Amino acid sequence: MEKVTAEKAIPLIAEQGNKWHSPFVFLAIASIVMSVTFAGWMAMLNNFVIEQAAFTGAEIGMLQSLREIPGFLAFTAIFVLLVFTEQVFALISLCLLSIGVAVTGLFPSIYGLYATTVLMSIGFHYYETLNTSLSLQWFKKDEAAEKLGQLMSIKSAASLTCYALIWLGFSVFATSYQVMYLFFGLSGLLLTLWLAFSMPKFVMDHPQHKKIILRKRYSLYYLLTFLAGARRQIFVVFAGFLMVEKFGYSVQEITVLYMINHVINFFLAPKIGLWIAKVGERKALTLEYLGLITIFVGYALVESANVAAVLYVVDHLFFAMAIALKTYFQKIADPKDIASSAGVSFSINHIAAVVIPATFGLIWLYDHTLVFYAGAFIALLSLAASRFVNTDKYSPSNVSD
Repeated sequence: MEKVTAEKAIPLIAEQGNKWHSPFVFLAIASIVMSVTFAGWMAMLNNFVIEQAAFTGAEIGMLQSLREIPGFLAFTAIFVLLVFTEQVFALISLCLLSIGVAVTGLFPSIYGLYATTVLMSIGFHYYETLNTSLSLQWFKKDEAAEKLGQLMSIKSAASLTCYALIWLGFSVFATSYQVMYLFFGLSGLLLTLWLAFSMPKFVMDHPQHKKIILRKRYSLYYLLTFLAGARRQIFVVFAGFLMVEKFGYSVQEITVLYMINHVINFFLAPKIGLWIAKVGERKALTLEYLGLITIFVGYALVESANVAAVLYVVDHLFFAMAIALKTYFQKIADPKDIASSAGVSFSINHIAAVVIPATFGLIWLYDHTLVFYAGAFIALLSLAASRFVNTDKYSPSNVSD
């Protein structure tokens, strides 16, 4: 990777002739790698494990719990940053993610899938931690929501392309899971290597703490992050599993649903980012949690495959509202805390994520509706907590620990 001094880096970003050598472009391309590899892995997962590894709700729950262990350990990223810069560590993480996805189809057994999932997950979760940190450091507060929305739109476009290829692969060319996983994993790896050798090193405005930071004024953010992790797991693990197990959706049909989700996000995510910047984080989070209560109750009661599909699409749309939680933290945080706090918050997000898939997988065997009623209760707790969001009161200029 080209070395750029602090004095040269800032003009390099600003010059029109080097507009492609910018932090935003770096994050955009990295987001494409993450989206293509992880979307491909996730889109085929439920059908792959049921058809070739005879998974039930218990095994898929255990796999997803193992997948979340690296997320729970995301706070260790701060120690790795003693050796690597955040930008270099992000590239290493994308390589691990891509390799993990590439080899997934080669091990269609319970323990083989557990192993490849953990490898993929290490790269995915470290990258997501670093992506949050780099975004909040590189983007100004008045532009962060808009640019995060734009990045989410780019992710959706990349995922949409991935799903279209999966649909073509299975519907037209009758390809195998092994070929598709290799294709997406190797594509991500090649694009990451290109990114590593084509982009300059970008400097940070604020040197980051190289230790774990916990502050009292971040308590509400920690709570909301914990609840968001619990809610996300119910969607990621069990909503998709519901579509396949209860309603018999094929891999092509699941892929079409994912495509619909990302077409909507492609157009709406930037607008949602602008809307959050306009109305503020508290109103945005309130709307999100009210919607989620309704959606989870709907999952519990739904008996129609078409209605379930509508719930699934609307549920995914609410993920764009997660921008509000990131910009809330950016507004209350000391700029030097961002890298450390990104790892800590990601670990907090995954406390529930480690426990819920395996535990709720067993509950699923007894009564799947209880899983979704629990999701509605989690959303209700999030709604209550969101009413205390106040970026003015807890800004660094007004509050000190």
